[in-house]
Amino acid sequence: MENSYKKRMQKKKAYIDSRIEAANIDKGIIVLLTGNGKGKSSSAMGMICRALGYDLKVGLVRFLKGAQDTGEDLFLNNHENVSTALMESGFTWDTQDKKLDIQKAAETWNKAKIFLQDPAIDLVVIDELTYMINYGYLDESGILEIINHRPENQHVVITGRAASKALIDISDTVSEIQDVKHAFRANIKAQKGVDY
Repeated sequence: MENSYKKRMQKKKAYIDSRIEAANIDKGIIVLLTGNGKGKSSSAMGMICRALGYDLKVGLVRFLKGAQDTGEDLFLNNHENVSTALMESGFTWDTQDKKLDIQKAAETWNKAKIFLQDPAIDLVVIDELTYMINYGYLDESGILEIINHRPENQHVVITGRAASKALIDISDTVSEIQDVKHAFRANIKAQKGVDY
């Protein structure tokens, strides 16, 4: 039995080694995190930590959550390698003012465009962008144009539910987070350090 296990692992190692050798393209990638499950923004924040571990420069753009302090915001505030742009109006259902939401979305996107044109920024995270497109607050074709013409080695992470086919098509990696169960539906309030 031990011998058959060793043979399987040797075969697996040979396959993985061949795949690693074949992956020889070095370029900035687009990662799209979508779906109805919890963890899209958290995953993106984890990628920020990973980038900062390598002393990379990060641009963080957050739609919808700008009025709410999160643990990530508190931790990343004043970090020398992180530049942020937060949509100041926060959740659209709180403002209930479509004109203001559109204005704040445009202001935030204008800051995002600066990050997406700056070759000194290695990673740009655009949190909850899909809502801005789906609500019609921002023009998707203009967004795609800017993202497609960013600096060659710049990485982009986009989060949000119901990503469009166009966003999926331009992305190199797409993960759909599924909702299986959520504490909030059992009337458990959002928990500091876990949910925000």
